[in-house]
Amino acid sequence: MAACRQRTLAQAIVRLLLLWIWLGAAMLSGACALMPSAAPPTREPGTGPKLVVLAPQALLPLLEKYLDLSRLQDLRGDEDVDDIEWARLIGAAPAQARELLQTEGYFDAQVSAARTKTGAQRQVTLTVDPGPRTRVDGLQMAIEGDLRQRIDSGNAMALALQDALASDAARHVGQAFRNPDWVDVKQRLLARLRAAGYASATLADSQALVDGPSQTAQLSVTLASGPLYLAGALQIEGLRHHDEATVRHLAGFGMGAPLTEARLLDYQERLQKAGLFESANISFEPVAERASSTPLRVRLTELPLQQATVGLGVSANTGQRATLEHRQRRLLGQAVTAHNKVEWARESQTWSGDFQTHPAEGFYRNLLGVQVDRISSGTDVVSSQRLRLGRTQDTPRIERLYFGEWLRSRQRDIAAVHPQANASPNTAMAVSANYHLVWRDVDSVLLPTRGLTLALQGGSGQASSEGSNSGPFARVYGRLTGYLPLGQAWYGQARLEAGQIFKSDRVTVPDALGFRAGGDDSVRGYAFRSLAPVGRDGGTLSGQSLLTASAELARPIMDSLPALWGAVFIDAGRAVAHWRDYKPALGYGAGLRWRSPIGPLKFDLAWGDELHKLRLHFTVGIAF
Repeated sequence: MAACRQRTLAQAIVRLLLLWIWLGAAMLSGACALMPSAAPPTREPGTGPKLVVLAPQALLPLLEKYLDLSRLQDLRGDEDVDDIEWARLIGAAPAQARELLQTEGYFDAQVSAARTKTGAQRQVTLTVDPGPRTRVDGLQMAIEGDLRQRIDSGNAMALALQDALASDAARHVGQAFRNPDWVDVKQRLLARLRAAGYASATLADSQALVDGPSQTAQLSVTLASGPLYLAGALQIEGLRHHDEATVRHLAGFGMGAPLTEARLLDYQERLQKAGLFESANISFEPVAERASSTPLRVRLTELPLQQATVGLGVSANTGQRATLEHRQRRLLGQAVTAHNKVEWARESQTWSGDFQTHPAEGFYRNLLGVQVDRISSGTDVVSSQRLRLGRTQDTPRIERLYFGEWLRSRQRDIAAVHPQANASPNTAMAVSANYHLVWRDVDSVLLPTRGLTLALQGGSGQASSEGSNSGPFARVYGRLTGYLPLGQAWYGQARLEAGQIFKSDRVTVPDALGFRAGGDDSVRGYAFRSLAPVGRDGGTLSGQSLLTASAELARPIMDSLPALWGAVFIDAGRAVAHWRDYKPALGYGAGLRWRSPIGPLKFDLAWGDELHKLRLHFTVGIAF
């Protein structure tokens, strides 16, 4: 029995030793797991896979970016591919390169791959001969749906849209066939179709058939127009103070009008230009079942009923100036906007008050305007008072103003400048009917670089003055300005301005109706309103005839400041009492332009050819 107990004790000791060995191994394994792992092996510089592509320069970015072999060069130091995978990638590279080249129009490319090994570095050289490029030989366009039916019925708008789509598609014929270009053509055709009022238009089918031997591609596309969406009821949101009638008048179209992109954008622009709304958004849901009468959603945010603005500025013409403006957008609870502005400068002081009704049918507003101003030119002072009553019409490209005007003007020479001048003032009055027109076709109203603007004024009436006969007169004025980009960075601008007063020599019209030249926006190099006739007593008078012209060339000074431009210019012209006295004064020089968000700020240094001296012209203004 004692021997049995000894054997049992020995077995227990062995088991205990085995348990301690197992626990020690487990603890050691855990400790190793907690220790930081060794850093992955890093590849020595110059030993990683390398791809060399021998191809035309224009194709290198495409191949070097999208080939699988090129991505091997980005592997980390602890990553690599075995010989089998390396051989597979090399074998697949020519076919992959040919597929990439086909997207650029090369369907007969010859590609070969050769591998070498220099020391520890693997290298593959891919030699590419793209061959001739495939060009588009023809593009067939088919139209299905509502537009097709309208074309077949002879609808003029549908036929014009078909011609526009066909012309857009035809521009691609003869061009190199590229898959991105082909996608762009299809999207452009769809976008044009949707913009014409077919908002749910889709691409029904498209094909590109490439003929290898002739290296040409025949393209075809089928457009499913869907229905033409026509205007239904207006759903107006956001009005608190203003009338729905104003919003409806600004639409400019009624129920049943096609909901084209241009029509909706014009409507949105008219709402924003009305001076009543901070924001305007026009949208509709293209639901085919109600395409014949689609509700139009108009979401508006009104501007405050009253708004005051203070501004500071400086101009070479009139010196430092301060302005105060106040706008009341609903005067005494009526659909009338009142705008009062006071501008006080060293050489000019003006108060103007305009009272306009909100836009009515046809975008017309009734207008009552009052203006009192005093302008000093250094040789004389002209004070005038105006009262206007008329109608105005504003559209995206044209502004019209019809009005009757009573004008009183008082012109007085400055004796300090001309001691021999007769200090007695010349006072005249006129009553006239007038028509003003402004037409714009520019890429930007605030900062134009391309297009034309034309301002025309015409009026006739009866004039009277102290010491002169009363009699009829007529006045015409025009100003044409053109903008044109020249090359990559140069921009040209030209202006032609002319005016004429028709009357008897015995009739004197108010000086404020006459013409003067000189200054920032006229002939630079000369003082403001100084290029005008001189009276017998040495004082300056407004002329009956005006002709000025200007040409300017400008470009950005540096790429880092694209809004800062340098310019060179030449101006010419003057105002005269009779055309036989006309001899243009020349001014030329150079300047700087800062195309700021509030408009161009200009600094010009001009040489007045008649005065033989330099003059600085500048216009800077800040509104608060």
